[in-house]
Amino acid sequence: MLGIVAAVLFFIAFLINAADISTNDTFSSVNVMLLGLTALALHVAGIGAGRSVRRRS
Repeated sequence: MLGIVAAVLFFIAFLINAADISTNDTFSSVNVMLLGLTALALHVAGIGAGRSVRRRS
């Protein structure tokens, strides 16, 4: 799920950058891209995977 969120954030960052949309400092393309990288890192780490892995011993 976080991988999809990261892809959407990267797309929004691309649109902001490509269209030269002037935004305030909070929603600049770099900040949105960093949020996407954070979501991608959490996805790769296995957080928010949507399913739990349970092992039997």
